[in-house]
Amino acid sequence: MLELPESRTIARQITDNLKGKTIDYVTAGHTPHKFAFFHGDKENYDEMLQGQSIVKAVNRGGMIEIDTEDCMILLFDGAYPKYCEKKAEFPKRHQFFAAFDDDTALSVSVQMYAFIGVYPLGKCSDEYYISSVSKCTPLEEGFTYEYFRSLYPDTQKKVTAKAFLATEQRIPGLGNGVLQDILWNAGIDPRFDMREAEEEDFVNLYKSVTETLKKMCDEGGRDTERDLFGNKGGYITQLSKNSLHQPCMRCGGEIKRGAYMGGNVYFCEKCQKR
Repeated sequence: MLELPESRTIARQITDNLKGKTIDYVTAGHTPHKFAFFHGDKENYDEMLQGQSIVKAVNRGGMIEIDTEDCMILLFDGAYPKYCEKKAEFPKRHQFFAAFDDDTALSVSVQMYAFIGVYPLGKCSDEYYISSVSKCTPLEEGFTYEYFRSLYPDTQKKVTAKAFLATEQRIPGLGNGVLQDILWNAGIDPRFDMREAEEEDFVNLYKSVTETLKKMCDEGGRDTERDLFGNKGGYITQLSKNSLHQPCMRCGGEIKRGAYMGGNVYFCEKCQKR
C-alpha cells in the first residue's frame, strides 16, 4: 500500500518526468475492480483532464496529488501509478489511464483496494486529504518531540503501539507497512500497551519514527513496494514478508507474524518490548 516513503518517491518522480506533458485522453474504470473506488462520476474524468498539462506532483502523507492547470488527480491506498514511456508498454488492464500527446502514458492499477479521484483544483473536500494537508509529517521541522508526544490520546483505555502510530490519521502516511521497522528499531512490539510506556519509550519511538521514515524516503521507498517505473525501493525492510522466519538482525531471534488489528504484524519476541 502507498505510505509516506512511496508517495514521496513517486510524487518526485512524476514531477521530474511528467511535468509539462499534455493529457490527450483519460480512461477510468476500464478493468472492473470490486475495491477500486472513484470520486464522483468517473466518466467525467476525460472531459476534466483532456488538454490539461501536468504542473507538479506532491505527496500528502501517503497520498499522491498530481496537479494540472485546473484539476487535481488524487491517488491513495493501493492506487499504484506507473509511467509507460512507449506505446508497446501500455498495459491492457488498468483502473485509471492518462495518455499524453507524446505517446507516453500514466497507468494506475489497484492492489487490494484503492481510491482515485479527480477534482477541480483546490476543491477537494475529502476528510483524509484535508487531514493530511493540515497535519505535520515526520519529515518536517515542526514534527518535534513535543508535537509527537501531544499525539498520544488522553484516555485511560488501552492503546497499543500500533494503534497509537497507525490509526486515527495521527501521522499521515504512517501505516501498517512502515510501522513494522519503526517499532523494531524502537525495540517495541506492535501489541505493547502504551499505558505501560515510560518516557524513554516515547523518546525511542519519536527517534525511530523520524529516522526510519527519513531513511526509507532517502532510499526510494521499501523493497516490498515499487516506484513509478516499477522498480523496487532501495530500503531493505527488516520486518516484512521478506524476513518472515528469518533470524532477527539484532538478536538472532526468529521473525514471526501474527494477525492483529485487521492486518499482519511482524515482530521479534526476543528484543521487542511486549
